Amino acid sequence: QVQLVESGGGLVQAGGSLRLSCAASGRTFSGSAMGWFRQAPGKEREFVATITWNSRNTNYGNSVIGRFTISRDNGKNTVYLQMNSLKLEDTAVYYCAARAGFFSSTSSSEGAYDYWGQGTQVTVSS
Repeated sequence: QVQLVESGGGLVQAGGSLRLSCAASGRTFSGSAMGWFRQAPGKEREFVATITWNSRNTNYGNSVIGRFTISRDNGKNTVYLQMNSLKLEDTAVYYCAARAGFFSSTSSSEGAYDYWGQGTQVTVSS
């Protein structure tokens, strides 16, 4: 049982920064690989970033490398997405996701994730 709640979205100017949080509850959180995905209107869900349970491995989508950073604090049951140098095309609903297996690996495929949050809106303005 894993429940995820995203927060931190909002309106930000292009070039600005925003930090998203994903608060997780459930016994398996500390051993689960986590991911961030996003979905813009009329678009399919897009992989953003992922991180292993121990933070030793991370991976990013090509569109966000060098600008976004994923991190986690298992003691706080929280995963973060630090977004810098935001662009208009970053506008989307951002979703936090968790894999079910203990010590699971990173994955860029949404099908690899078993639990999803409700999403938080990020809007980048010019």
